Amino acid sequence: MLTSLVPGARALTVTFMVAMLPACGSSSSDSDSEDGTSKVMGSVHIPAGQHAGNASTVNGSVDIGEDAVVGHAETVNGSITVHQRASAASLETVNGSVRLGQGAHVSGGIDLVNGSINLDDAADVGGKLANVNGSIRLVAAHVGGGIETNAGDIIIGANSRVEGGILMKRSDNSWFSFGSPRIPRVEIGAGAVVKGPLQFEREVKLYVSDRATIGPVEGATAIKFTGDHPPS
Repeated sequence: MLTSLVPGARALTVTFMVAMLPACGSSSSDSDSEDGTSKVMGSVHIPAGQHAGNASTVNGSVDIGEDAVVGHAETVNGSITVHQRASAASLETVNGSVRLGQGAHVSGGIDLVNGSINLDDAADVGGKLANVNGSIRLVAAHVGGGIETNAGDIIIGANSRVEGGILMKRSDNSWFSFGSPRIPRVEIGAGAVVKGPLQFEREVKLYVSDRATIGPVEGATAIKFTGDHPPS
């Protein structure tokens, strides 16, 4: 079990099903089977159309090919990409971004510390999107368990749908920034729907399309805009 504690934020626990490094000094340990793929060093790739178990690595990316199906996918230092129409149970990384391609599906949640989350057209996440530092962007995508972040911009693109609201948490620790803290930007585009409260524990710039539907706002004042994009 590998646990990373982030000052001023939640503790993120990442469990890896990997073999122990051999005593002879080998620099990596890989395991590939019908039940999944795990590594210590290097990236993991699940080929297009393949059904696998969990996919994990410590230092490297996880790449899930088109139409592939996997269980939990995780890494410590690396990004996770779920290509078109591929599916995973949940995704987790400490230092790295996550991208879901068109029509990709994650039945559970997506949990990051330092990294962005990008959902392409028709991507679907059943659980929560959560990170500490990094932007979160949806393009006509669906999130069923809400969005939570501390310091990243949130862009809910046109025709996206979020259930469970938005929570922008307060960053009390100087670990997050040096000097004057940057004010996050939150945009909710035309035709987008955010069900549940929009709660802001820190200052944000909140822009909401006049064709969007949102829940109650706490801690911020919504600035309405018309057209495809708010003022820069």
